[in-house]
Amino acid sequence: MIPGAGILAFGFFQNALLSAVLASIACGIIGTFVVVRRMATLSGGISHAAFGGVGLGYLFSFDPIVGALLFSIGAALGIGILKEKAGQELDTLIGAVWAAGMALGVICVSIAPGYAPDLFSYLFGNILLVPSGDIQLMAVFCAVIVGIVSVFYLPLQAVTFDEEYARVMNLPVTALSLLLLLLTAVCVVLLIRLVGIILVIALLVLPAASVREFTSRLPVMMAASVCLSFILSLSGLVLSFLWDLPSGATIILLGAAVYAVALLISRPGKARWRGGIRTGRQSPQQKGQRVQ
Repeated sequence: MIPGAGILAFGFFQNALLSAVLASIACGIIGTFVVVRRMATLSGGISHAAFGGVGLGYLFSFDPIVGALLFSIGAALGIGILKEKAGQELDTLIGAVWAAGMALGVICVSIAPGYAPDLFSYLFGNILLVPSGDIQLMAVFCAVIVGIVSVFYLPLQAVTFDEEYARVMNLPVTALSLLLLLLTAVCVVLLIRLVGIILVIALLVLPAASVREFTSRLPVMMAASVCLSFILSLSGLVLSFLWDLPSGATIILLGAAVYAVALLISRPGKARWRGGIRTGRQSPQQKGQRVQ
């Protein structure tokens, strides 16, 4: 008998499995865009800004996830618009949003009446405690992400690999970039209950970064990242239950270990894909062939 197989009979573990499946789909898709477009730090800024919404939820007695969603979307749009229209430095914007969101959340939680229940789970996640209501909300978020990416896949792919080439092709680069930021914000909120605000950026990045060591094809990266995300989530879920460990941290440590192994076994000297751009100058025709 497989160790821990009996826990499949428990409702909370079944909810955790459903959460892992939904989160893995969204994480594999959006995480691929995040890694290829080098948006890891930006995603971290969005996720930490979400804590401001969580704090407001505790202060004014509404669902903290709703507050996190609103703040994540606001942070994503604010960073994207200020970068494009006001010419602000991206790292400065990320630092400001990151710090302001966390500070607002801390203040709101500190002045909220009574004790803030489940605050630790919002910060560090607990996949074993995801309620049925949150799973329904996660399913909606996941459907939105899959639907939008399916409709706008080719334009998003072009913008992700090469903004300059996308502008030459007369694509609405600014609008597509903002759309990608919005999808990242939605994905961040979807992952909060699993691994928490502090660790969201790792689950978004690690599976896709590991897969990227072995393929440069976007569809393959997405599919493999979804599978790897689920394997990591399931393994971390089982280990956290059996050994009484924090589930979010366990999942992330497994992801970090897999990424380290991927770096070690990936063939040295092979052509690396960095942000969709290979070394050397390329003609527009070559750029067009690269976006497949």
